[in-house]
Amino acid sequence: MCGITGCIADINTETLQKMTDVISHRGPDFKSVESIGNVHLGHTRLSIVDLNNASNQPLWDKHQTACIVFNGEIYNFLELKEDLMHKGYEFQSSGDTEVLLNMYIEYGVSMFTKINGIFALAIWDTRTNELVIAKDHFGVKPLYYAHNEEGFFFSSEIKSILYSKKVKKEVCLSSLYRSLIFMWSPGEETIFEGIKKVLPAHYLIVKENMVIQNKCYWKWPNYNPSDKSVSEIKEQLSKTLQDSVKNQMISDVPVGTFLSGGLDSSLITAMADKATNKKIESFTIDTDSDKTDGDGFVNDLPYAKEAADSLSIPLNIVKAKPDIIKSLPKMVYHLEELQSDPAGINVMMISELARKKGIKVLLSGTGGDDVFTGYRRHFAVGIEKYWDFLPVFFRRIIKKISSKFINFGVLGRRVAKAFYYADLNEDERLLGYFYWMDPALVKDLFVKEAADKININIMSPLKNSLNDISTKNKTERMLHIERMHFLADHNLAYTDKMSMAHGVEVRVPFLDVELAEVASRINSKFKQKHKEGKWILKKVAEKYLPKN
Repeated sequence: MCGITGCIADINTETLQKMTDVISHRGPDFKSVESIGNVHLGHTRLSIVDLNNASNQPLWDKHQTACIVFNGEIYNFLELKEDLMHKGYEFQSSGDTEVLLNMYIEYGVSMFTKINGIFALAIWDTRTNELVIAKDHFGVKPLYYAHNEEGFFFSSEIKSILYSKKVKKEVCLSSLYRSLIFMWSPGEETIFEGIKKVLPAHYLIVKENMVIQNKCYWKWPNYNPSDKSVSEIKEQLSKTLQDSVKNQMISDVPVGTFLSGGLDSSLITAMADKATNKKIESFTIDTDSDKTDGDGFVNDLPYAKEAADSLSIPLNIVKAKPDIIKSLPKMVYHLEELQSDPAGINVMMISELARKKGIKVLLSGTGGDDVFTGYRRHFAVGIEKYWDFLPVFFRRIIKKISSKFINFGVLGRRVAKAFYYADLNEDERLLGYFYWMDPALVKDLFVKEAADKININIMSPLKNSLNDISTKNKTERMLHIERMHFLADHNLAYTDKMSMAHGVEVRVPFLDVELAEVASRINSKFKQKHKEGKWILKKVAEKYLPKN
């Protein structure tokens, strides 16, 4: 895990150094830059695989054909390396960076379909005078870019691009608008005008200050449920997830886990413990709250302790104290975009402790809810079948009546929210579950001059994602939006920024290409079974965890 930055522009060495220095927290072990004419590459290294200097970056191949800066981990790099060696390639290092570089030389951009890993990368190809930048299949690793008359700029973090002094600091009003509605900004836009995200599973090719390609190289598999029995599904899912955990534990430094006490992190921790002959260190947060807070969320610490005890592994508990508010300026600095989820603070605090204990890699249960269900809205969309056939007139009545419950505690608020968009059509209603504030109310927060400039379809990124899938199954359509946006634009974004603030790499075994294929063939009734989310995953977990 590292930080990458660079540009095709007229900048000096001092500017390139500043662009690299500002992301040095991502890679405190080594830092270097490379300039080839007006092409500039910077890299800060967090040494995890192949700890010696042979894997330092920017890295050239032995023929000086191409130069790479790379952030992430390639889990199948040993198999890829063997394939390349059969083709006559020789290697000077034992890491994945050199493998990735030679994969590009051999296969070009088609290499992305052969890679299993998490990555953000940039490669300068001297054969074509083209710059290739790309992001992993699921969007685990952040990658931003800006393109204007001054040049093309990219980095793992926005602040590095701004340090080029070639991109203006201007607020993107449409991103601000969406961020206030959703809690995150879906799609390419960021809070900074002109600075965009590279989308998951996309690569860009830049030549002569022109983006000549911006293409998607992989898509989530279409929902195609098989007729396998529950026992067959459980066995296949268990094996595939165990393989993913084992693959993602590849490291030359210690690996730990997040252990919140919930199903996802507990199962990943149990599988990780099984995959190693060492006792794995786990980490959790103590919020010092009552069993259930005012929003209906349960304090999971007792469950984290029980899971750790059942596995006989160390559990490191981070105490969340009232003075946690002092961390907010640091959190805002590293997040770079609007974020209202306090979970980011937990990730930052846990990562800080892990790093102090010498652990550079943490496995996370992130993605379980987005692949196998688990959020309350998955139950809500499932019970729409009991009323969505009603004419709009009656659905408006239901909406009006349910709105009266909003002041009647947690359950009342949930009922009111579930029917808040009952009068809309199916897709708009589905997307409405992701609203945290009513768009009309948010628009009123802007002064007229700013509001007049916000002339966008707020749902367009999410609707475009819905148009990419063919299934009419409501649960699967909602899961697709979860994965493409709530996961990629929100959960993965803050998880990376908060962990890398302390130089810790977070890996996500639920996000694996083969596992995505397996999940796409599991009938949704085995994911959300009536009120119970992640039903099939709980069946898998029975082998690894206490039943409660």
